[in-house]
Amino acid sequence: MNGLDWAVLIGYFGVMVAIGVWSHKRVDNVSDFFTAGGKMPWWLSGISHHMSGYSAVMFTGYAGIAYTYGVTSFITWSFPIALGIAIGSKLFAPRINRLRSRLHVASPLEYLKNRYDLPTQQALAWSGMLLKIVDVGAKWAAIATLLSVFTGVSLNQGIVITGAITAVYCTIGGLWADALTELGQFVIQLLAGVSMFVAVVLKLSDQHIGFLGAWDEPALHGHGKPLVGPYGTVFLLAFLFIKLFEYNGGMLNQAQRYMATGSAHQAERSARLSAILWLVWPVVLFFPMWMSPLLVHAQKPDGSDSYALMTEQLLPHGLLGLVIVGFFSHTMAMCSSDANAIAAVFTRDVAPVLSARARGWGERSGLVAARVTTVVFLALSMAVATQVNSPAFKDIITVVIKWVAGLMGPIAIPMMLGLLRAFRRSGPTAALTSWAAGLLAFWLVNYPVNWNVDGGVPLQYQVSVPLAVSLVLYVLIGYLKPEDTPERLAVIETVNTDGGAALAVPVSSGAGDDAAAATSSGGNVS
Repeated sequence: MNGLDWAVLIGYFGVMVAIGVWSHKRVDNVSDFFTAGGKMPWWLSGISHHMSGYSAVMFTGYAGIAYTYGVTSFITWSFPIALGIAIGSKLFAPRINRLRSRLHVASPLEYLKNRYDLPTQQALAWSGMLLKIVDVGAKWAAIATLLSVFTGVSLNQGIVITGAITAVYCTIGGLWADALTELGQFVIQLLAGVSMFVAVVLKLSDQHIGFLGAWDEPALHGHGKPLVGPYGTVFLLAFLFIKLFEYNGGMLNQAQRYMATGSAHQAERSARLSAILWLVWPVVLFFPMWMSPLLVHAQKPDGSDSYALMTEQLLPHGLLGLVIVGFFSHTMAMCSSDANAIAAVFTRDVAPVLSARARGWGERSGLVAARVTTVVFLALSMAVATQVNSPAFKDIITVVIKWVAGLMGPIAIPMMLGLLRAFRRSGPTAALTSWAAGLLAFWLVNYPVNWNVDGGVPLQYQVSVPLAVSLVLYVLIGYLKPEDTPERLAVIETVNTDGGAALAVPVSSGAGDDAAAATSSGGNVS
């Protein structure tokens, strides 16, 4: 990097902070901070939903998969996400929007207190928060790894730099700042991605390698196969099922994008836009990664540094800075949205249970608590990031694929399926049992069983078994021990219907004036 690249990078950070300051004017209460007051246009929500699913892991971990295996990086990652969101646009997006518009909640988990019971809500809230700390920690480590390649700063210095900038704009501006910065980051990503695509095509042309003929080169032997290595059919099907839950709200931050739109129909349009972007845009981003074995020799065994090395070699200064900014935009988009989601869960679902004072928070004190919680979450995730390459966590892609994908299912299944009429018989017993058994299954299959199987348990089973166990138990226990009380049925009907007065369901955890919005089953939710 030279002075021009640094100028681009510093300018980007300045713009992100400025957007946060401007967005501060639009945040008057907790609802504005967490759900943009339900005033976000569907197209902005869709772009924000799309961008909040990326991170620099794509340019490290998935770049390594593309370098080693080829197109399976798209077939087993972004394609299942696109398909999952497309399905969720009908199945989940409208219902999640009604959590805000009809039940007046500010956290995606806030409705669980009445859909199941308080212990279920708390179990899912605490486990979701802890998982997100690990997940975001991996994202900080990924962007710090890239930053070290380009600038020579240490891993910990890179974590502090990116985390501090993100903390400024997402803490003062809330979800509005997240969405608006993600819009700017999308534009940057578009310019950077196209620049890298063109640079790779021109370099291949200089070597007399055609756009399609490249696949016949010995270095890319087998790279055109859709399913290869550990990423086989079982992994693809498991990942599709996991991403159906994860990217439609199971990881909380995407649920907020659906909640932020003005209506259920707009949430559906938002999801469709995100699905289209996930289907088309990653092909442009992945193509240089697929071609990387022809252009660079990765220094790391997993190939995770291949994209960074290729960027340094192919792009002139200025454009190099733009691509580096693109790396930052991915990670900061996801981490800021995660921070906002977890702050919502803590201040709306957890704090009121822990503290009587929290139950009395008004608009101002609730907003202060939301901002403080955001900073604390970011600090904890940055601390975890410094340990990502430790023996406990192994490498970046291990954390993202195995830990997050494997643990997300048991948390997301009660939350997501609880919205649907088809699972109305499944109550707190089904939810808590499926959650606990799924977590136990993850531990067993990844550790004791893995240690005693020659060669270890294949990756596809490490991530799919916990979800399968949770799903089967959630459905089976609901059938054997139905707990569909009138109060729980009322919650389900409210999120499945539009029009008329919202059903009176006591949804809030008790924080602030929103807690009084729904207090009895005999009146209307205000």
